[in-house]
Amino acid sequence: MIDKVFVEQVVAICREAGVFIRSARGQVLETDIIEKDHNSLVSYVDTGSEKILVEKLKALLPDSTFLTEEKTEEQAAGNLRWIIDPLDGTTNFLHQIPVFAVSVALELSREIVLGVVLEVNRDEAFYAVKGQGAYLDGSVIQVKNAPLSQALIATGFPYYDYTKTEQYLQALGAFMQQSRGVRRLGAAAVDLAYVACGRFDGFFEYSLAPWDVAAGALIVQEAGGFVEDFHAGQDWLFGRSIVAGSMAIRTDMRGVIATHFNSVTF
Repeated sequence: MIDKVFVEQVVAICREAGVFIRSARGQVLETDIIEKDHNSLVSYVDTGSEKILVEKLKALLPDSTFLTEEKTEEQAAGNLRWIIDPLDGTTNFLHQIPVFAVSVALELSREIVLGVVLEVNRDEAFYAVKGQGAYLDGSVIQVKNAPLSQALIATGFPYYDYTKTEQYLQALGAFMQQSRGVRRLGAAAVDLAYVACGRFDGFFEYSLAPWDVAAGALIVQEAGGFVEDFHAGQDWLFGRSIVAGSMAIRTDMRGVIATHFNSVTF
């Protein structure tokens, strides 16, 4: 089912949504913004992008169902399900900070088999098919296997669940001291894509939704990296915590996370 032509079609659909998003940069008024939850913002750009994606992807796979952030389409389980974040990094977009993306994953029988992350500003398409490697605009990408002392780590700050802030800050401090540095871009899909191509070496964050990580996680795995939850398990899609990186720093990242989050539930 997932051949080169199919992947190209999905990437083209993501790029169509990206064109729409770019056309709206700097055009959204404060009155156009809705706060769904604390620090969770949405505008007509998010919903407009999602409608483009849903319409085109439904035409591509008529029997597929959808799990989407903005819920413009009926949310349903199914053997074939698209998991979509139409604009990952909405706050960045609204503040005209140039790191935001379209994230689309395809789930087959509860396994992610296709992932596309389109970084909108640079129009970079990262994608992977299960068992077929990871790519950036047609070129093979791989994680960079540097030790933690030479690694650049990405993270996301807690923005609504502050119950674990103390543990998070302790883990952040440990990574700051043990690595080459820590960055926070504000778009988890981009963080994961950058791990896959070696721009970052590792990434950790909690309180993320499935649409934030589904596509990027597969791309990391297909690029030779690892993806797991904060307890070194595989409940990263719905378990609301994720650690990803190269195999060279897996043990060290596990150690830091376990030290500060071992007794924490999500």
